[in-house]
Amino acid sequence: MASISTDKSGNRTLRFVDPSGVRKALYLGSMPKRQCEQIKAHIEKLVSAAISRCAVADETSKWVSGLDDVLRNKLARVGLIQCRETATLGEFIDRYVAGRHDAKPTTVKNWRQAQRHLLGFLDASRPLGSITKSEAKDFRQHLIAKGFADNTIRKTCSVIRQFFADAMDRELVDKNPFKQRDVPANTVSNPERSAYVSVEDANAVLAACPNAQWRLTFALSRFAGLRCPSETLGLRWSDINWERDRMIVRSPKTERHEGKSQRVVPIFALLRPHLMAAFEEAEAGAEFVITHCRDARVNLRTNLLRIINRAGLTPWPKLFHNLRASCETDLMREFPAKPVTDWLGHSVSIAHQHYLMTSEADFDRASEVSEESYCQNPCQTVADQGELEMPTIQTNKAKHWKSNVSPCRRVPPVGVEPTT
Repeated sequence: MASISTDKSGNRTLRFVDPSGVRKALYLGSMPKRQCEQIKAHIEKLVSAAISRCAVADETSKWVSGLDDVLRNKLARVGLIQCRETATLGEFIDRYVAGRHDAKPTTVKNWRQAQRHLLGFLDASRPLGSITKSEAKDFRQHLIAKGFADNTIRKTCSVIRQFFADAMDRELVDKNPFKQRDVPANTVSNPERSAYVSVEDANAVLAACPNAQWRLTFALSRFAGLRCPSETLGLRWSDINWERDRMIVRSPKTERHEGKSQRVVPIFALLRPHLMAAFEEAEAGAEFVITHCRDARVNLRTNLLRIINRAGLTPWPKLFHNLRASCETDLMREFPAKPVTDWLGHSVSIAHQHYLMTSEADFDRASEVSEESYCQNPCQTVADQGELEMPTIQTNKAKHWKSNVSPCRRVPPVGVEPTT
């Protein structure tokens, strides 16, 4: 049992016997007696759990997790709880990034960029647990004032939320100041940056390309929906099945998901001539289909901008993403959603949220719909067919019942009552 004593100055001391039988004292200062009694009750439960080697009661666990660093350190010094590991903001992020050996170089680059933004606003020496929700909100406003795009801000906050989620798992912090409900971090679609690239405009760009390699790079995005550069550069000649008009596309972006490391994509009619032209020019024994931009120093976006300007067109936002989105928009007009999203490598919901667009061709087709096809009455059409035969419902042997429906004939114009 624990006991509380008070000296002449009003300072309180809590005395108890630890699990090993040693008497220990916890100095609480001039703390209200009711609060001291609460601490005493939880300490008795901690000692009891340690002696019986049972789990600590949920109520006491929550109480311990909500303690401030001062009282937590006092409990750790007397051996009732483990001392919490401490870390500074900059130190923890460096340790987190260095320990993630499964991350791709591009992911690490994004993490480091988010780290630079955060440490440009908060001191790197700040204790990790001292970051508050209000500071997280202020950081988001700081990025807005810097003029960053909305999705860039959301992605940065999402990365930082990931840092603090790992800190919570390691019990370095009790809460995540970058929660989604407080600091929006999920990227959203921006219709203002969506642009449909028509087949006519695509052909104009292809005509302005300097060689077959550039024409194929462009065609793989516009006519097959490949992600550029990750999927485009990963395409090998051994992945091309000319006889079945199919190709295997490896996807570094989705390979972490089971069964999503690669997909089979048709060799579409608009893509085939460009693929054939590149094959005829390929050197003997060449492994990769695209060879002209494998150097990391080659900037695909800058070169494509020059080609689009040479074609006499105005460059559209998100150059390669909108090529992929335009491809999917066209395919959805001709095929069901399931095969299209399988070919493009994402879900139907992602397609509707980030890819599918309304083009001028949709407006033109809508304006050409005739009154007959739009306003036709299906009931009237069935009635005009005369005698209508209803099929017999098959027997369900599992439920041991039968239901035979006789053919239904149209009611004669005189009605059901006999004529007089």
